Amino acid sequence: MAKAAVVGAGTMGGEIAQTIAAAGFPVVLKDVEQRFVDQGLDKAREVTRGQFGRLVKKGRLSDDEAEGKIEETVGLIDGTTDYDAFGDVDFVIEAVPERIDLKRRVFAELDETTPGHAVLASNSSSLSIAEMGRATRRPEKVVGFHYFFPASIMRLIEVIEGEGTTSEDTLDAAANFAQSIRKQPIRCGEVPGFVVNRVLISAISEVWRVQDEEDIDPKEIDRVISESGAAPMGPFYLSDLLGLDTVLHVAEHLSQSDGGERFYVSPKMKELVASGHLGQKTGRGFYDHAR
Repeated sequence: MAKAAVVGAGTMGGEIAQTIAAAGFPVVLKDVEQRFVDQGLDKAREVTRGQFGRLVKKGRLSDDEAEGKIEETVGLIDGTTDYDAFGDVDFVIEAVPERIDLKRRVFAELDETTPGHAVLASNSSSLSIAEMGRATRRPEKVVGFHYFFPASIMRLIEVIEGEGTTSEDTLDAAANFAQSIRKQPIRCGEVPGFVVNRVLISAISEVWRVQDEEDIDPKEIDRVISESGAAPMGPFYLSDLLGLDTVLHVAEHLSQSDGGERFYVSPKMKELVASGHLGQKTGRGFYDHAR
């Protein structure tokens, strides 16, 4: 892979672009408006500054060396609002909101604007890779490439095979690219929630169920879980960080696919999303987040 691209500069897109640039690859970061592109670039710079700042504190880099490394890394990311720079990309990661109609439209656009050899990947956490692939003339080159939050820290990437569509060569290319950007790929088939979210949402669903039935303060549940060492943070704060709309979409998708028995959906989360309170990105969710 010589050049990559990321479509969607939101919660994950900026960090995804940063992981690619940090490995030395040039990457195009696209969104529909310049303000979203700028936010993604700001996030990439913030993450990069934090990474090299830690090396300065450890005495492994001087301040001047760190500044040079920061500029070198961020300089590999080219922000844009169009597809003009996609004519020579080798690997594209779609990171737009979890709506299959939107993702299919993006994949159709990528099919028209990228070279025929390019791998088209989706960061979707639950949606059908095969359905996205069918929006293109190269479904065999469409693959799932699911990062975990925060993308700059979490090493795992799910490489997902579209049912009956993704070729073995594409799966190998995606796994190799994950390793080349210092991530650990795991391959999985197309099942709702894939591997990690299927396990995670199943466990968190029981917490949501108890909270609803017993009317326990979500912050108290998070505190007990965090202090017990069962997890670095509680499920309600984690949901706020991920985006309540995204978490709700995954939970509802899993609930519908399973008949609603294993995966319980939080009524409080539904209320918050319906009110436009999506967690950290809007300033309010289960928690109030200082801007």
